[in-house]
Amino acid sequence: MRDEQRRNKKTARRTAETPTVTPRESNRVRVHATIRARITSLELPPGAPLSENELAAELDVSRTPVREALILLGEESLVDIFPKLGTFVSRISVDAVLEAQFMREALELAALREAVKRADGEDIEALRAILDAQRAAFEAADDDLFFEQDEAFHRRLMEASGHRTLWRTVTTAKAHLDRARRLSLPLPRRIEHLIDEHRAVVDALEERDAARAEEALRGHLQGVFDDIGTIQADRPELFVESAELTPPSRPRAHPGLRA
Repeated sequence: MRDEQRRNKKTARRTAETPTVTPRESNRVRVHATIRARITSLELPPGAPLSENELAAELDVSRTPVREALILLGEESLVDIFPKLGTFVSRISVDAVLEAQFMREALELAALREAVKRADGEDIEALRAILDAQRAAFEAADDDLFFEQDEAFHRRLMEASGHRTLWRTVTTAKAHLDRARRLSLPLPRRIEHLIDEHRAVVDALEERDAARAEEALRGHLQGVFDDIGTIQADRPELFVESAELTPPSRPRAHPGLRA
């Protein structure tokens, strides 16, 4: 029943997940942001083929911004471009996940130390409101909404440190990590554990207990190490090993992008 609810919620939320852009932004930026969001959300799963012609038609642009966007995504290791064969969504790199986690942990823990000193009642209230929204998303079996609230929690926690722009740096670097995190959400009791871990961080922050807050956040962030081992054992086809990069044996049907 929960799996069916998740599928229904994901379908209903596709439009909301499409990034909002201003008229001044170029087609390339818009196309890149849209395809990137669909990759990190797993709407375009690892191994999915990407057609320039079909993407251009679906996004109502010429092939040029699509080609440029795919090149940028290739530089981010989110797509693999194989000459004469095609372009495919990259499989998840465990090395990239670990590197992103290392950077994220360093930045978030450093920001948390500042947040313990600076956070006020408004910060704590905002974080607890996000916890309530996470619980509501869990009860609605809406994994996409939960993930959005998970991102909101960590962004707001970083803002409490006074470093309001630092989250953008974290977000840019963690695409492979985000895909692994999304795959972990259906694991038994995973979301409930995440909510409890978030609450422990907020409780320690409110009490200005720096050591306990840091211990809680570090344990929370490192949970991905256990999760990724479980996911990789269950779905090895979604992952690529360190030295492995081989094209699919044949192109598959393009799953498309839908607004």
